[in-house]
Formats: sequence, C-alpha cells, structure tokens
Amino acid sequence: MTTFEKVANILVDAKDCEADKIKMESTWAELELDSLDTVELVMNLEDEFSISLEMNEDMKTVGDVVKAIDAALE
Repeated sequence: MTTFEKVANILVDAKDCEADKIKMESTWAELELDSLDTVELVMNLEDEFSISLEMNEDMKTVGDVVKAIDAALE
C-alpha cells in the first residue's frame, strides 16, 4: 500500500470522506477539514507511520502531506 493510499484510508476513517474524492491535489478545505480535524489527522498519521509531522501553511494538499511523510521515512 502506498503512502497516499494509507493517508486516504485514514481520511476516510476519520472524516467519512468519500475515497474516490481524495486526490493528491485535494485541499483540506475541499475535504471539509477544519483545524481541529487537521490536528487529529496529524496525530493519526504520526501513529500510523511512526513519525513526527510538523503541519504548517505549506501543507495545503493531501500530496503535500504524502511528500512530507515520505521524506520523514527516508
């Protein structure tokens, strides 16, 4: 399973997003995630990947988070 697929699955579980609507270019606003949802998502991602993620304003899309996770895993 790719990093994107894992992130998408976590989004589906946490936010009841429709999996087919989650794309690399999807923004948090498009997925209807508010700041509290984003914090919860980061905690879930950190647990899933056993990494530490620092969310910032540069992480605007699912793809940005996937890249950050991949970089942290290297």
